Amino acid sequence: MKLVVSSSPHVVSPESVPFLMRQVVFALLPALAAAAYFFGPYAVFLVVVSTGTAVACEAVWQKITGRPVSVHDWSAVITGILLAYNLPPRAPWWLAVVGSAFAIIVAKQLFGGLGHNFINPALAGRAFLLASWPAAMTSWVTPFDARTTATPLPLLIPKGQELAGVAAPSYWDLFAGAVPGCLGETSALALLAGGLYLVWRRVIDWRIPAWYLGTAAVLGWILGGPRGLFGGDPLYHLLAGGLILGAFFMATDWVTTPVTRRGRVIFAVGCGILTVLIRVYGGYPEGVSYSILLMNLATPLIDRYTVPRQFGAPARPPRAPAARPPQTGHGHAHHAPAREGR
Repeated sequence: MKLVVSSSPHVVSPESVPFLMRQVVFALLPALAAAAYFFGPYAVFLVVVSTGTAVACEAVWQKITGRPVSVHDWSAVITGILLAYNLPPRAPWWLAVVGSAFAIIVAKQLFGGLGHNFINPALAGRAFLLASWPAAMTSWVTPFDARTTATPLPLLIPKGQELAGVAAPSYWDLFAGAVPGCLGETSALALLAGGLYLVWRRVIDWRIPAWYLGTAAVLGWILGGPRGLFGGDPLYHLLAGGLILGAFFMATDWVTTPVTRRGRVIFAVGCGILTVLIRVYGGYPEGVSYSILLMNLATPLIDRYTVPRQFGAPARPPRAPAARPPQTGHGHAHHAPAREGR
């Protein structure tokens, strides 16, 4: 979303919050179609359950606390869809209910609702589920026949292919989505179609996904090789796991990311660095969720140090005049010229 700060008078824009939220929902639909194609109707059922729970929890919580019900702004719908996209395709339905309820109530409403949450609610819900039910959150199946298997992510670490006991999928399978993984993150093709739509409509800032993906690709090439430095596969890092989903749909959250352009670049680079470090050296193969959450926490600090210089203010405050050296009584003291502040 392009924001311009200027003095009055202002012109009212037709791009309201519900309008922009609906654009994000539209952009997520190709990934839903891909999930239904590869993993069957149960994947769509999980999305419906998660989304319905998110909307219901927001409405009930706001009703109980006496606040205006704002489910018409579509933000709860997006949280429910993204939470479902971070679930395994055969996750039990109650996992979607618990995760959506945590995301809406704990990560969003307890901090004041839309515009006041400091971390991405859907990612907070996923982190909660992963810490509470790790076995259910890491039970992957193959597309079409739903056989239990591992995701391509362990293959990114040195000797990961031998540890996982599976062959690396082809680039085309990774791009199309015919690989194990969370139901909404496997198809890079569908996610790129939706993400580029959001960039085209200027709903999201292109800098965040561009710098996030670019940093992950370069650092993955440097650190992600099985035989040492500069031997990694950057394309594999980009297509495997939830990197594209996170870069376009969760790292671009308007509330939890920096306001300034320079701040967004720093935020995205930080996400890319943390993602590769967790993937290559961490105990958990996927680093997208935790990298974005950690950078969400750093957003206030980034905003503080990337505030544009005030118009008309000096680049540096003027220095105080040098202290006069003490008089010795033997002739005139030598005074060094004071440097003028710019």
